[in-house]
Parts: sequence; C-alpha cells; structure tokens
Amino acid sequence: MTNMNNLEYILDYAIAMEQKAVELYTMIAEKATSRHDKELFLSFAQEERGHKIKLENVKSGKTEIGNLEDIADLKIADYANDVELTDPASYQDILIFAMKQEKQAFRLYSDLAQRAENEDIKDMFRSLAQEEANHKLRFEIEYDENVLKEN
Repeated sequence: MTNMNNLEYILDYAIAMEQKAVELYTMIAEKATSRHDKELFLSFAQEERGHKIKLENVKSGKTEIGNLEDIADLKIADYANDVELTDPASYQDILIFAMKQEKQAFRLYSDLAQRAENEDIKDMFRSLAQEEANHKLRFEIEYDENVLKEN
C-alpha cells in the first residue's frame, strides 16, 4: 500500500470516498418516505460534497482547516451488528449502515492525519475526521431518539 504515502493518490482516494457518500445519502433521501428523513439525508449529502470540495481545493494548493475539537461518541455503532442495505431497507438498518460508514471515514482521515508530513494537511485531515465523527454522532442521536425509544 505504498500509494497511501503519495499525497495525490490519497486525495484522489478520499475524493472518491466522499463522492460515494454523496451518492449513498442522495439515494437514501430519494427513497425516504418522510420529509424529515429526506431532509436529514440530503443535508448529509451536502456536507459530504463540502468535504469533497475541501479535498479538491487541497489538490489545487488551498488548504481549509475546520474544527479540530473532539466530538462525543455514543458508541452505538460499536455495538450494532453490521448490516447490508437491501431494497427496501428499514430505517434502523439505514442508520446503522450510515453510522458505520461515518466511523470508517473517521478512521480513514485519522490515519491520513498521522501519515501527513505537512502540518496544514495533517490538520485538514484531523478536521475532516472530526466532521465525520460529528456525522456519526448525529446518526447515533437519530438512532437513539427514533429506534431505541421505539423498542
């Protein structure tokens, strides 16, 4: 995995991952049956687009660093079983899948921050990791309020 030491390769990989997240959340929003769910997933798609733009800006020489504060972790995703999204998928499965996706994105950006040599790039990856942690937290709160309370 020597390519993961090449910044351009890393950025291209991260950009592709963000695009997949945009597509996933857009697809879920399109299939949503409630206005709340549709708006929730469209907002996540928009935030992932923002991540993609940040990464594209780094490729063109502009580094934007966001919040570096630690985000709370309810750890719901840590204890939930892995799920595959089927059509149709339950809201519970969608939220679990999304939590786990965000957890993986957090790990990716955390690992990339550790590998980065440039401090601005390191901080940008840390910032993206915290944004993904925030997404995971928001999904965990949604799960807690709308799935766990129903059970």
